[in-house]
Amino acid sequence: MTLASSEPMRLSGRKWSRYRHPESTLRLAALLAVLTFLFWSVRFLNIDVVRIFGAFPRLADILATRYFPPDLNYVSDAGFLRSVLRTLEMSLLGGVFGVLVSIPLAWMAARNITFSRAIAYPFGRFAIMGSRSIHETIWTILFVTILGFGMLAGTLALTVFCIGFAGKLFSDELEAIDMGPVEAMRSVGASHLQIFQYAVLPQVRVAFTGITIYTWDVAFRAATVVGFFGGGGMGWYLKRTTQQLESTRVAAILLIIILLVLLAEIGSGWLRKKIGRMR
Repeated sequence: MTLASSEPMRLSGRKWSRYRHPESTLRLAALLAVLTFLFWSVRFLNIDVVRIFGAFPRLADILATRYFPPDLNYVSDAGFLRSVLRTLEMSLLGGVFGVLVSIPLAWMAARNITFSRAIAYPFGRFAIMGSRSIHETIWTILFVTILGFGMLAGTLALTVFCIGFAGKLFSDELEAIDMGPVEAMRSVGASHLQIFQYAVLPQVRVAFTGITIYTWDVAFRAATVVGFFGGGGMGWYLKRTTQQLESTRVAAILLIIILLVLLAEIGSGWLRKKIGRMR
């Protein structure tokens, strides 16, 4: 076969496409607008990119001289170990209470199955959106101001945080269900509760279980931050050692937090994998 005869065969695999206006023009304009805004933001905020990369050697030197070696004797103290247990309890309670409250809110916030689009739907959407709009640290400060320092304020802050986090995922999952069984039960006069129990819940049971596990995983990570702002747990130890410039103790606490988060990630990942096989 000659080169002239093989050239059309090689070019025949190419796919020609027309430049479509205005869709392609709008996408290109949007991309250019985003890049221009990012460049303008860097200039407006006076972000020195070269200085950022030059800070890494200094950071390594500070960690080696001030935070090493970690004071492991401090984190083996009975008081600190009790604070770790309180953090676990706080995240578990906040996750459980948040999930229990978010399920009916998600039911109301799902447009396709809500029992009242005029009242329940906006109420459920507003409750979930309001919980998600405010950071868990702000919720902690608010509850600490009202209830004082301690695990009650931290647990309530994590509960509100989990309501917004899990409620959003639950409502999105409910809006993606197959409406065939729902319409069939509506046609025979089933109540809203019966429809949810027999037509909706079997479709989202596995997904809800996975979301619940993921919610606890996120709540555990947030529990240390909540404790830093007065919610109790080992976050209080982290705040005290940070304010007193006890760098080696701070390093030890951070190592414990990283270890616990790693264990929680492994455990929750294993459970989600087992649940995924049930689909």
